[in-house]
Amino acid sequence: MKLSARRRPVPPLPGLHATARVERRPRTLLPRLRPGDVAVVDHSDLDRATAQALVDAGVVAVVNAAPMLSGRYPAQGPELLARHGVLLLDRVGAAATGVKDGDGVRLHEGVLHLEDGRALEGRVLGADTLEEERDRARLGLASQLETLTHNAAELLRREEDLLLHGQGLPALGTRFEGRSAVVVVEGPEVATELALVAAYLREQHPVIVAVHGAADRLVAAGIRPDVVVVDGQGDVELPRAATLSNAADVVVVVAPGGGTATVAAVERTGARAATLSTATTAEDAALLLAHAGGATPIVGVGLHADLEDFLDRDRGGLASTYLTRLALGPHLVDATAVPSLYSGRVRPHHLYVVMLAGLVALLCALLVTPVGQEWATAGGDRLSEWTSALTSRLSDS
Repeated sequence: MKLSARRRPVPPLPGLHATARVERRPRTLLPRLRPGDVAVVDHSDLDRATAQALVDAGVVAVVNAAPMLSGRYPAQGPELLARHGVLLLDRVGAAATGVKDGDGVRLHEGVLHLEDGRALEGRVLGADTLEEERDRARLGLASQLETLTHNAAELLRREEDLLLHGQGLPALGTRFEGRSAVVVVEGPEVATELALVAAYLREQHPVIVAVHGAADRLVAAGIRPDVVVVDGQGDVELPRAATLSNAADVVVVVAPGGGTATVAAVERTGARAATLSTATTAEDAALLLAHAGGATPIVGVGLHADLEDFLDRDRGGLASTYLTRLALGPHLVDATAVPSLYSGRVRPHHLYVVMLAGLVALLCALLVTPVGQEWATAGGDRLSEWTSALTSRLSDS
């Protein structure tokens, strides 16, 4: 009698199994990411905004060819990823960018296992390691500030007319003069900050300027941006065609001598685009447009408000942002400050409450005077007589 041999199922190999999406720059990779993917990048000092975008995309791990923290500055991105449960593996080396996009990979005990049998070793970053790295990176802050000062002076020399006098900004059909403006930038806290200014948007009807991806977010929330500022200095995905075509004005910010492809792509959506050639960032260009148009105050939603947020961003834009904030001065208000500065428009029921409180106060004042006491006594007697008469009628019936 022949016994049939049954194969036992092969147990799965340990570790995290996922699909690899490969790109040196995380921002360029974002449109291709799907929930459950592993992002393979080559980028030090990941900023918080990009890290939040990776979390929103649903990545389960980030594999970095370079160190997550270079030591120049305590970047906030790696900590945010770790806090959301994203596995971090860095210092994998240049071989990481040789991983084929779309291949299956396995992460186990600090090793990235590839389909072709290769194993790339790296360093797993946990919360404790990240905190130690950030503490060391804080020591390099002074040198970064010195570099910022030098870069700001150089940028001011090149962009003096734009930054100080608004020269070179395109003419827009949207009227800013005599109105307030709200400039919305995509960032990790933008949803929270939009909720803080919801009443202000609803009651004051400011000019709404959306920077790149923030335009789609506003439209999804039922808010139509008046001006959309498109970042033509990188290769990030454009806002949706409907968003661009429905805006009153579209401005494409391009680097000097470049950006023609982005302008053409915007115009293919049916939107008429103005072009601003500058070394400043799209975010700063939006602020300068509102300021030059005469808007005040200018409320910033999603902007970098404090020192760490300010420095934890694209390194090339630090000098631009620094000078733009100086140019706007007291006209710029952060969204988080709006609730303490704006309590809302006075409504009719507010006036009724004030009138009622005034009448009650007047009545109380009269009751402590001799005349008021006489009126109170007479009123009490009349009320007693009326009550007695009503009781008698009810008894007779």
